[in-house]
Amino acid sequence: MAAKILANLIVMGGGILARAVVQAYRQALTNASKNGVAQEAIQNTIRRASKAMSEQEARQILGVTEETPWEEIVRKYDTLFENNAKNGSFYLQSKVHRAKECLEAVHQSKGQGPQGSSSSSTPS
Repeated sequence: MAAKILANLIVMGGGILARAVVQAYRQALTNASKNGVAQEAIQNTIRRASKAMSEQEARQILGVTEETPWEEIVRKYDTLFENNAKNGSFYLQSKVHRAKECLEAVHQSKGQGPQGSSSSSTPS
């Protein structure tokens, strides 16, 4: 008899708790949408999900500045790419490649397009 009462209390308490959690979640979503937090969170998620790399991040990855000549950027890219190919870090290798692509687009947009054949070919 006592076990049955205890089981009923646990089931009822669990149901009440579940409803309270759902109601709190709905209220939090309502508050977030009123404050614009939800839109900002969605935009941040989309931004993170995109594969676009900022120029600043690309420069940090390759260890170059805005004044670094294109030839030096290509040399640093080649070194980093080959080192990561030998050591087996595909993730770092792809970050290095994306950084070079980003900076290549920046240089082309400034009218300082890549020069030489090494900039147009990608090591395999």
